[in-house]
Amino acid sequence: MPTRNCYGLEPQPQWKYAMAQPATDTGKSTLARIWWLVRAPLPGRGSHSLRMAAACTMVVLIGEIWQIPDVAVPALCTMALWQKDRTTNMLAGVAVNLLFVTILALLFVLIHLTLDHPFGQVVAIMLLSFCFFFLGSASKLKPVAYLLGLIVVFALVVADLVPIGEIATRALLYADLFILVPGAVMIVCGPLICPSPATLMMREIAARLRLCATLLEQPDSDQLDYARATLREGAGGMLRLLKMAKLEKVLHKDPLAHLEQSAYSSVAALALAHAAFRYGEKQPENMEFSQTLRDMAAIFSHNGYPQDIPYLNTPDHAPALAQLANVLHGFTDPPSPSAQTVPSPEPKSGFFTPDAFSNPEHVRFAVKGTAAVMISYFIFTILNWPGIHTCIITCFIVALPTVGEMTTKLRLRISGALVGGAIGIASIIFVMPHLYNIAAFLLLIFGVSLFASWVKNGDERIAYAGFQIGLAFFLSDLKGYGPTTDMTTARDRIIGILLGNFITYAVFVTFWPSSAYGPIAQHFRTLLDVLKKQITITDPTEQTRLAATVQENLSSAERTLELAEAEPAHMRAHMPLLHTYAILTQQAAIVAENGLIPSRRQAAQQHIQDMEQALT
Repeated sequence: MPTRNCYGLEPQPQWKYAMAQPATDTGKSTLARIWWLVRAPLPGRGSHSLRMAAACTMVVLIGEIWQIPDVAVPALCTMALWQKDRTTNMLAGVAVNLLFVTILALLFVLIHLTLDHPFGQVVAIMLLSFCFFFLGSASKLKPVAYLLGLIVVFALVVADLVPIGEIATRALLYADLFILVPGAVMIVCGPLICPSPATLMMREIAARLRLCATLLEQPDSDQLDYARATLREGAGGMLRLLKMAKLEKVLHKDPLAHLEQSAYSSVAALALAHAAFRYGEKQPENMEFSQTLRDMAAIFSHNGYPQDIPYLNTPDHAPALAQLANVLHGFTDPPSPSAQTVPSPEPKSGFFTPDAFSNPEHVRFAVKGTAAVMISYFIFTILNWPGIHTCIITCFIVALPTVGEMTTKLRLRISGALVGGAIGIASIIFVMPHLYNIAAFLLLIFGVSLFASWVKNGDERIAYAGFQIGLAFFLSDLKGYGPTTDMTTARDRIIGILLGNFITYAVFVTFWPSSAYGPIAQHFRTLLDVLKKQITITDPTEQTRLAATVQENLSSAERTLELAEAEPAHMRAHMPLLHTYAILTQQAAIVAENGLIPSRRQAAQQHIQDMEQALT
């Protein structure tokens, strides 16, 4: 068969090979399980961690050259904002810098209005905290609002500690560098060291194909767990990369359409491979399925996509494998124009969420976040202990909407802070005294940043601890310019981090505790609606696309249920359907896979009806 690529036509013995044309099971909580999560070599984890660590080190180098005080803050912002692909990095860097220029003008006015007025200082910190927490809950600034609030409030606090006009103005300019430097590194270094979004998308597809091959062989429990977690991701992440690839205008329309369909097909293939594993279906002895899947993965890994994949021989009484063969045969074939359904126009989403000013939870979240910040501010002010000002920074970082999220991530915060603090103190005692040049100092920063980034880019069950490791280390060791031997500062800042964690948790659990149980019902209604649509639709391509949506909705339901189960006993006492939801989640995961198999659709439809009755 002919091979289409950017260089011309070449023969291909099995299928066409088209090059891209330029133009959960939460499971165990044992130490062994945690260790596996820490060391798991997930696809792209190492390379992304290396790039993130390099970006943090570059920011520290710039901070040392320009002598930016508290260079820990821009290094922390870099770790929080750094993206996997070059296009998203550039867009994020530009957007954050443009937004902060506007905020800087506001901050300039506020500092000069409140410089010698303690009461005005308190009011300004309170109002700013409320606004940023509200924006983080009720607007599209959700990922960035907390960082902006952290920097703005931190600048006001620093200005209050040095109440001299000229020094305060200089502090304001340094606060601007806290965002400008990370943004500039993202804009300049991102395109140089990060891959294109299309390349990352192809690697994601290849990883799913290899997982399919693993499921058809003899997977161990860790591989099964990883396969389920990957399946629940659906195609959302890959489609976001595809959107960035379209913005680049590097690939033509035809390969983009093939890659889009491949993203959906990879999710359906993974679901069918998992179904075949559950039912004990064995592939032929020649391992034709595994070999084909791995060959396809190799093509995607080399920035291509396979075409005209032949039908694979399927054993008798193996309906999941038979359907998997069908999916692989049309793996990259987009739906024909006649078969495509005209999508209904989606309502335009504004800057704020639809319920921003009607749902009291947004205001309550902002009030609780502001209360945590103000309590932290008053504690270190009354105690006259400026070294623990990191408690304010921590409040912006660890605030979460529901008690379940707060409880689930509390141990990650504490463990991450203790690990990062221990590394910071150990480096001050044993490493810093022997560092005599900037290269050795940057090597230390890179090594610890790499470890924190590796944990942060791992499974979501430990990722939060990685950011806390970076937070504690940066705030402990990045004081002044060059290596530090000040143990007092490291001690105070770690105490501030732990204090901020405790205050935020206490406030959010005590006042208007928001439970994760409430949204579960809506998640299940949405999930059942999509399941019914997947089973009743007749077009195979559209059904493949719906399979990804089903997995994403199932992931949302499972995650919300997990958070509700983590809440305190007195809150779980008011969750009458919690056990029912847990059973229905397990059934929905099976129905989601059976709905892709023609011979099992009728039984799946009956299961959906039974689940609807159980919820009434």
